[in-house]
Amino acid sequence: MRLQTVVAVIALSCAPLAPALADDTAVARGKYLVTLGGCQDCHTPGHFFGKPDMARALGGSEVGFDIPGLGTFYGPNLTPDKDTGLGKWTDAQVMAALRTGVRPDGRVLAPIMPWRSLAMLTDQDAAAVVAYLRSLPPVANTVPGPFGPGETPTSFVMKILPPPGK
Repeated sequence: MRLQTVVAVIALSCAPLAPALADDTAVARGKYLVTLGGCQDCHTPGHFFGKPDMARALGGSEVGFDIPGLGTFYGPNLTPDKDTGLGKWTDAQVMAALRTGVRPDGRVLAPIMPWRSLAMLTDQDAAAVVAYLRSLPPVANTVPGPFGPGETPTSFVMKILPPPGK
C-alpha cells in the first residue's frame, strides 16, 4: 500500500471521532467555567447547608434569596430534566438567559444571577457551558417559588439587605 493511501485510510477512520472529541472538549471547558463561576453554590441542593448533594449537582436549591421589594428566588434546576430543568429549552434559549437575564417565557432572572458578567462570555464559552449542562444526568427536582414580595416562602430563606444608610 502506498503511504498516501495509508494516510487517507487512517484519516477517514478517525473522522467520526473528531466531533466526539470536540464535544468532549466543549463539555470539559463548560465544566471548568461552571465550576469557576460558582454555579453550584446557588443551584445544588445542600450547598448552603455545607453538604452539597453532588448526586443532584445543579439540580436546584432549596434555599431562597429574599431580595427586598422583589421577593424570594431559588436557584433553579439547570439539569436537562424535561419537567423541572432546562430539558425543554433550546441551546439558544439557555445562552440567551445566561447573557441577557431573560428566560424563554419572558420572565427576568433574579438580580442575584450574575448574567451581566456571563454576558461577557465568548460564543464558544457560552456554547461550552450549555454543552456541559446538557451532559449532566437529568435531576427531577422542582424548586420552590419564586415568591413575590407579599408571599410567604415555603423553604429556607437568606435575606439580602441593602447597605446601611441606603
